[in-house]
Amino acid sequence: MTVRVILDQHAEDAAFLWLLRDLAAGEPHYRLADLAKLDGRVEAQLDGLRVAAEPGWEIARQAMADIGEPGEVFAAGVLAFESGVPERVQQVIEVGTATPEASRGLISALGWLPYPQASKTIKTLLAAESTVGLRAGLAAMSAHRRNPGPPALFKAFASDDPLLKARALRAVGEVGLIDFQITARATTKGKDPACRFWAAWSSALLSAQRNAVTSLQDIAEAGGTFAERAAQMAMRRLAPKDAKTWLIRLVKELGQKRIALIAAGAFADPEAIPFLIDQMKVPKLARVAGESFSLITGADIAYEDLDGEKPEGFETGPTENPEDENVAMDPDLDLPWPDPALIQKWWNARQGNFARGTRYLLGQPITPESIRQALKTGFQRQRAAAALELAILKPGRPLFEVRAPGWRQQAML
Repeated sequence: MTVRVILDQHAEDAAFLWLLRDLAAGEPHYRLADLAKLDGRVEAQLDGLRVAAEPGWEIARQAMADIGEPGEVFAAGVLAFESGVPERVQQVIEVGTATPEASRGLISALGWLPYPQASKTIKTLLAAESTVGLRAGLAAMSAHRRNPGPPALFKAFASDDPLLKARALRAVGEVGLIDFQITARATTKGKDPACRFWAAWSSALLSAQRNAVTSLQDIAEAGGTFAERAAQMAMRRLAPKDAKTWLIRLVKELGQKRIALIAAGAFADPEAIPFLIDQMKVPKLARVAGESFSLITGADIAYEDLDGEKPEGFETGPTENPEDENVAMDPDLDLPWPDPALIQKWWNARQGNFARGTRYLLGQPITPESIRQALKTGFQRQRAAAALELAILKPGRPLFEVRAPGWRQQAML
């Protein structure tokens, strides 16, 4: 096998593994150890390109130029930014800011590297004239949980580009920029859905601001892209009595049972467990109900043999029928199917360990210590919930980044 063929394979595998890794970071069946292992595989392919020096760069650059997908931009970006060679860096920036999709690879490469190594390129992007470049710079700074500074933020807030403005509003919450709460709060009634959501999300994360929470409830009730995230944040900021009332409204008045099940997990009170178990009998809701049950109780449905078989005849997501217009992926694809009878038996034996009126995360009352343990051992979506709980407990503290390279997270924990 020639060197060229080997390097081509490294570049192809690095891009493919990045794609797997990008998906895994938000999957319900990946833990931090699994993510770190996958990150090691990505690094192994990058190492194959690194040791080849100039030929390795040229292969990665050519793949980026020919394909232009985020995975190829990521691989070339890591090599370029590590090298510090201005021509290489510029080539990656040009491709990585050509489209919002390509910028995902650019941002990921900058987030992958240690901040001192990535900072020069990030600052270049923060000073960029293009809105795509500035947005990438803001996102990269946020990935490192660093303050991008007032000049970049004010420029983004004043922009007519909704993607740029939304990214800045999101950074306010992720980085814990309390000084920008008023700016975010003023955008909660804006016209653009993404800007409205991220403004409300950041405002609610930084403080229990009533208007922000109400805006999140409205977004959740309306459905759409941000509905589930909106419900999760709103529920964490509502007073217990108001949270219960809203759950009832979602189910009985609006028929938003899926949103209600997700909100119940964020509610985190064992009072919601009977509702969750009951909804496990409904095929299209069973798995998401099981996920919320696990988030509260800590039960591992698959590991503890509390799962059952997929209901006969149940289909969701794309099928092999070319006339089927449903092309959306099953959002619960990697969740286990809970067996309601087994779950009820498990709960009957353990419900005495849970007190109504107390919020739980993975079977433990929510405290800084239990949150830290969840960040170490939970599945990725459970870890994301734990990160939100920690940020709410400590306003102004950057949101723990559960999508960061595994080795970096392990060192922080």
